[in-house]
Amino acid sequence: MNEMFSIAGKVAVITGAGGVLGGSVARSFVKAGAKVVALDLRQEQLDARVAELKELGGDVIGYVGNVLDIESLENTAKQIVEKWGRIDILLNIAGGNLPGATLNPDQHIFDMKISDWEKVTNLNLNGTVYPSIVFGKVMAEQGSGSIINMSSMTAYSAITRVPGYSVSKAGISNFTQWLAMEFAMKYGDKVRVNALAPGFFIGDQNRAVLLNPDGSLTDRSKKVLAKTPMNRFGDINELNGAIQFLCSEAASFITGVVLPVDGGFSAYSGV
Repeated sequence: MNEMFSIAGKVAVITGAGGVLGGSVARSFVKAGAKVVALDLRQEQLDARVAELKELGGDVIGYVGNVLDIESLENTAKQIVEKWGRIDILLNIAGGNLPGATLNPDQHIFDMKISDWEKVTNLNLNGTVYPSIVFGKVMAEQGSGSIINMSSMTAYSAITRVPGYSVSKAGISNFTQWLAMEFAMKYGDKVRVNALAPGFFIGDQNRAVLLNPDGSLTDRSKKVLAKTPMNRFGDINELNGAIQFLCSEAASFITGVVLPVDGGFSAYSGV
């Protein structure tokens, strides 16, 4: 690989590593020669992921951690630095949605379960902010590092039925820009913060709203594809190259961006 795009030897912390997206990125980073620190709240999923990554020949460690528990994150950061001396990359992958914060087609905002709204907004937004503060402090002190957050198409314009997810992802986009400014102005041009805004990918969390039980497209899927010039859903692995690019020296003058990986969804007016 061109050295400009290399992340070999970099210490990369991945939250939500036990999940589908976290696992995809972790495998990609191991293959690219990065040292991977897998974080997940679920012990069983974490153990399985670490074992899988080690089978690929990766230099991997795993920690059970809660992205909403700053003390736990601080203890993890201390252990990582004691083991590998530094933290070069943070990938804030942990996040998600809940049924109570998602409206059915015949429901109204007044029907939303407030407790699920609070859980979703807390997980997505604070679950990005807290790790960024804790692991970002290490980067600021060492004078270099790259943080990648996960925004969404819901942050660009209103998408029906997912109010909690939309609001929290819009907050992540704004926080990405704010933290990029803060780090660059106070800690130098080697500490960067960017985000990806994935388009539509069929996964466990959204499968029921995008596919009917027989595998055919739902009306919602048909609307998505009608506004996606590439006329298809993305493959989760198609996020990996963009993430690696933003973490590499090839992106050394890029900070504060929210990069769409969406098949043209965000660019197309629908007309």
